[in-house]
Amino acid sequence: MNKETRALVFLGCVMIFCQSVSAQQLPEILTDHALQEEVYLPDYSYAGYHFGEDAVATDASDVVLHVTDFGAVADDGLDDSQAVQRAMDAANQTDESVTIQFPAGRFILSDILYITRSNLQLKGAGSAMGGTTLYYPRPMRYFDDPEPLTELREYLVELDKRQREPENNLDLPFSQYAWSGGMIWVAVPGARVKSYLDKYDQKPKVLAKLLEGKRGEHQIKVASANKLAVGDVVQIEWYNKEGKEGSLIRSMYDSVQLKVGSHHWNYPSHALVMQQVQITAIRGDQVTIKAPLLHDLRRAWQPVMVEWQHLEEVGIAHFNIEFPMAPNIAHHVEDGYNAIYLTNLFNGWVRDVKIKNADSGILTEQISNVTIESIETTGDKKAHYSVAMGSVHNVLVRDLTVRNRVMHPLSFNTHATKSVYTHCTVYRDPVLDQHSGANHQNLFDDITVYIDLDQDEYPLFAGGGAGYWKPSHGAFTTFWNIDVRFGNGMDRKQPVLLNGMKDGPSVRLIGVHGNRDLTINYQPNPYIAATNDPMILVPSLYNYQLQQRTR
Repeated sequence: MNKETRALVFLGCVMIFCQSVSAQQLPEILTDHALQEEVYLPDYSYAGYHFGEDAVATDASDVVLHVTDFGAVADDGLDDSQAVQRAMDAANQTDESVTIQFPAGRFILSDILYITRSNLQLKGAGSAMGGTTLYYPRPMRYFDDPEPLTELREYLVELDKRQREPENNLDLPFSQYAWSGGMIWVAVPGARVKSYLDKYDQKPKVLAKLLEGKRGEHQIKVASANKLAVGDVVQIEWYNKEGKEGSLIRSMYDSVQLKVGSHHWNYPSHALVMQQVQITAIRGDQVTIKAPLLHDLRRAWQPVMVEWQHLEEVGIAHFNIEFPMAPNIAHHVEDGYNAIYLTNLFNGWVRDVKIKNADSGILTEQISNVTIESIETTGDKKAHYSVAMGSVHNVLVRDLTVRNRVMHPLSFNTHATKSVYTHCTVYRDPVLDQHSGANHQNLFDDITVYIDLDQDEYPLFAGGGAGYWKPSHGAFTTFWNIDVRFGNGMDRKQPVLLNGMKDGPSVRLIGVHGNRDLTINYQPNPYIAATNDPMILVPSLYNYQLQQRTR
């Protein structure tokens, strides 16, 4: 093909693309005000580091500590754990912002590295060939029991949590590392991350009782603002004090009749919904918060602002994290080859990390406004999670590539709200998972999945989790521009059925499409639009909403 022919072909492709773009209209849910009043679409644009408005802060810190100055030696085949811990101890002795810098090469580690202070970066030389590799030859099962998981260990024993598979002659206790813990562990010392047992309960430190506020708005009327200050990052808590038929439950599930698990009403002293917020203004009894409210503020729900213990400006970037290939024992019986565990963190990030042969790549609990981007999980081992979101708010996972087999490749877990997976790709056995536990108002956005079919249907939308936390998710979960690419069955003309949940209320499914025609079954009360049409004008709802808000 000569230059002139190539130019004509290129021009023809451009014209076809432009015609398709010009022919497509913005989805009605973005333009039709009457429809917007009827079909609520959350604003997801506040997800991510600094509410999505700033790039992650990877510039040099006030102090840079090189692990090689503390005795770590790359590529020498010896364990570097003690040297890296000496660098961390030095970082903890200064109040200035600190970067702990690893050079290129392979470092062997066999202990948990706890990050317990704000304004700290852990940086390598990159995840590409010639970058920095952290190699962990042993799982956490061989380490001393972590003190922060004491309550979880007791809970697993008291409730006799076991993985029982009679068909496989399997009856084993759950591992404390099935959904918790990591080799790099961000934690506030002494802070309770998640409630499991009543005996560990402590009354929250209430800063203000909340009197009025509307879902999606930023203004709150408080009984008194005396304990609040502009810039504070606090937690709003909503309680169900009305039992099995509580009005907060109805609000969470959009008044759809569903079988609701007992955890929604058996623990009235525990917050059923939590939202971390930053205060931007105070005028008398009127408080303004940066991001919009998840729910109305009704006195029956006894909403309050409480103290939230957290770290800020913590980052992990530019690493390979590798584990040896180990056999899979069973679901929930993982040995603890977990790479990163983020807890009690606000305005943090993980960036440019490749993770190989993990049980779980990145686990999260009680974090808000964190960006996790440019992550790749690989290996022959089947993982439990790639990047999991549990008890998070406004968290952004962007450019995640899942190349290995994972039980829950993209997953929103208990209490996850207003968080986003965007521009992610799952190459094997894809599942867009919502794992019960009052998770709601989350977004799967601009996702590409690859599927080999056994028949002309596939369970792309799945919901795991325990029955006492059902339904699989709350109202207004959104799927936007999901691209489903089938590797076989292209000679068959009938549409492929994508099976969704039967207990997923008021879901929004816009622009689910593929290289074969699709139909979708998702109940109850779904809003489904533009099936089989890619979202050319708005490929990412998150980006669109962010641009609309910040333009």
